[in-house]
Amino acid sequence: MKKIMTLVALSVVLSGCVSSRTDTLKPQQLADQRFVLTTVNGQAVQGNGPAPEIRFDKDLRVSGKMCNGFMGQGKLSEGKLTVKQMGMTMMLCPDQQRNELDHTINAMLSEGAQVDLTDKQLTLATATQTLIYTRAANAQ
Repeated sequence: MKKIMTLVALSVVLSGCVSSRTDTLKPQQLADQRFVLTTVNGQAVQGNGPAPEIRFDKDLRVSGKMCNGFMGQGKLSEGKLTVKQMGMTMMLCPDQQRNELDHTINAMLSEGAQVDLTDKQLTLATATQTLIYTRAANAQ
């Protein structure tokens, strides 16, 4: 009986330590923030020109640029950021990585990506892709 009580007590303590962060990020935490893309699936972003970025306004409208600009109304639910009916310019970029990033961000936001904001780092992740951004000094 003591072993069972000990196991029950340990389970309760451990379950208190495991917290789901899915509902902790609020739209207000992203409001008026700009982030610059630093890594894609663990690899540093390459290329010339302005760094790819993502921005959030106070109403969780999302905009940014990889090669092409993108924009749409974001929705944050259970730790997942979704931008349905995202608009995007359609230019061909001479940088192959940027072209691929256009497709990546479109798919991630259209289908929904887990989003995490830790200090100055924003992470967007799906089962197959992870984008890590760093908060830019100027939000606007």
